[in-house]
Amino acid sequence: MATLVVHNQTSSAQDAEALQQAFKGWGADDKAIIAILGHRNVHQRQEIRKAYEEIYQEDLIVCLESEISGDFERAMYRWMLQPADRDAVLVNVAIKNGTKDYHVIAEIACVLSAEELLAVRRAYHRRYKCSLEEDVAANTTGNLRQLLVGLVTSYRYEGDEINVKFAQTEANVLHESVKEKKGNSEEVIRILTTRSKTQLVATFNRYRDEHGISISKKLLDQTSDDFHKVLHTAIRCINDHKKYYEKVLRNAVKKFGTDEDGLSRVIVTRAEKDLKDIKELYYKRNSVHLEDEVSKETSGDYKKFLLTLLGK
Repeated sequence: MATLVVHNQTSSAQDAEALQQAFKGWGADDKAIIAILGHRNVHQRQEIRKAYEEIYQEDLIVCLESEISGDFERAMYRWMLQPADRDAVLVNVAIKNGTKDYHVIAEIACVLSAEELLAVRRAYHRRYKCSLEEDVAANTTGNLRQLLVGLVTSYRYEGDEINVKFAQTEANVLHESVKEKKGNSEEVIRILTTRSKTQLVATFNRYRDEHGISISKKLLDQTSDDFHKVLHTAIRCINDHKKYYEKVLRNAVKKFGTDEDGLSRVIVTRAEKDLKDIKELYYKRNSVHLEDEVSKETSGDYKKFLLTLLGK
């Protein structure tokens, strides 16, 4: 379930006018900006942006970028984009950042539905004038390239059918691959990039039943190279993306110096989807409310905005 609390909206034009008033004077009225945009769903935000441009002949996102700054500005910028455009931007940033952020590419490719991922590829093409797979391929090599390109170009079947024989056979293939980093990586890549998520979950369950440990836990000892790190992310996102996101949030606030990028990414992208479920998992795992951790680890308007998206 979503955490976004949508307030009654009189009209997109009135919101646009209120935002323009918030931009006037010495320094923007950040409280007013959060009060409006932090309580509007994706459709309403796009209507406000359209109305703002019609009334003032300016792009609202460009105005926001000039009026606010820092982590607050980056989070608000992502919030104002259409989901497919936002994910296209996140992937592009991850590609530019190199190996330390390749997990974000796998995360987006494996959490989204087939149609959502196709929309991201189209948005990437419009925004950057090249294909997503082209950029991924140009910046990676070897098994890592094959895995990431396969993930971002995948168009998975989304039915509930399971082939038990395939689950057994492919669980063995995965086991051989992760055991001391041996085995047929090409077969692992084929399995991870072509099978439906339902079929893959059945394969992961068979692996756990056969070997007494989940494949993701087994991979924790095998993640010294970039290929296995991305493989680990892909498996976790396909198996249970909510648990994956809970860990991203936990790592973001527990590490020395808060990982604002990870924190913002999860809260902004999941606030209209399943952030309430992720919050509940966070509390069960850590015995502390996510809102309390965000309050402790962030500050200022950035904190206020994240807490608004969390439903506070």
